[in-house]
Amino acid sequence: MEVMSKIAIAFSHGGIWMWPILTLQLASFAIVIERFYALYGKRKTNQVALAKGFEESIRRGEMDQLIQKAESLSTENAVARATLAGAKAAKHLGGKEEVQGKMDEVLMHENSVIDRRTGFLTMVGNVSTLMGLLGTITGMIKSFASVAYAAPAEKATLLAAGISEAMNCTAYGLIVAIPALICYAILQNRANMINEDLNQAALKVFNWLSYSYEPIGFKSFKKGDASREANA
Repeated sequence: MEVMSKIAIAFSHGGIWMWPILTLQLASFAIVIERFYALYGKRKTNQVALAKGFEESIRRGEMDQLIQKAESLSTENAVARATLAGAKAAKHLGGKEEVQGKMDEVLMHENSVIDRRTGFLTMVGNVSTLMGLLGTITGMIKSFASVAYAAPAEKATLLAAGISEAMNCTAYGLIVAIPALICYAILQNRANMINEDLNQAALKVFNWLSYSYEPIGFKSFKKGDASREANA
């Protein structure tokens, strides 16, 4: 309770700029909680291992089985969604360029989702520091303006109050900025790891589809020829 009362007193002495800094702090809390859940709770760095489960179906040319397997995993795994898009393009004999384009489309969306909102933490760190500095300047201006027209007996009190406002605002700005920037570094590193893992996994799937594409197409045409001969 004593700590909370000291914090409340320091906040009240910090002046009007303490409130915008508090708003930034609450916003940073919300972003950090959401991003940690999204990047550490929902996302796993196992996409390369998951992609290897598609290799056998691709090499055998079993596109229907591959699509079914990718669809069953697509709700929770980004590489499965990219594989699903590439497999559908390969099944319809769209060519390597179409397979790559469909997979890249999914990857661009997934990478943007992974990096979403993390950059706001750097904004919070910079703006809260600048607001603390602005509070310092306004506090010092108020302090010297009050001293200039105050009675000699009141000058020391007014000067101390202005300096207290300036220092409290500066300190609070730094208190908000430092954790935000630390969390940004942690989250950005995690996002980079997830993106790298996803891109490597998708590249493996694309290479397998590319290597097996001509045999798959050849098999499809052979089946079509066989059916036409049977009908004839």
